[in-house]
Amino acid sequence: MKALVLLVACGVLAGCDYTVPLVTTPTVPMDGRVTGLWQRAKPDGGVESLLVLPLSREESLVSYPAGTSNSMYAHACLCRVGNKTLVQLQWFGTAQGTVPDNDRVYQFAEYAVSGDTITVRLMNSDVVKREATSYDELATSIAESTGKTNLFRDAMVFKKVANK
Repeated sequence: MKALVLLVACGVLAGCDYTVPLVTTPTVPMDGRVTGLWQRAKPDGGVESLLVLPLSREESLVSYPAGTSNSMYAHACLCRVGNKTLVQLQWFGTAQGTVPDNDRVYQFAEYAVSGDTITVRLMNSDVVKREATSYDELATSIAESTGKTNLFRDAMVFKKVANK
């Protein structure tokens, strides 16, 4: 079973979508409302956690699914492309000590916070050019896809865990 979990974690890291970032030096302040521990119910009845911790005013550490032996870790910052503000995730390892074995470490997401709920949707790499090799190429692909209803994958909805 542990081997399967490790294989899945490696597959997720290897399956990240993009090789180029949208921002190399974060300048947009992070949204403090996203800091903390978030949870959602899984279809099997279990619970999945998302942990967001501040690293600086412009950067955060993300762990997903947090608190498990197959947790993955990402560096997160906000970036602007056209009129969109996105979260740039750069995945760098797992709780098992696995690190990416290629340059495909970036994912981009949109989020919305409403009260104690956060909705996260990852950008759909079937819509936005996965093989982009530069910022300009990736930003152009995002701009050209902005009106598409499938620009983002299905929403993941988490509830904030109250401080104890």
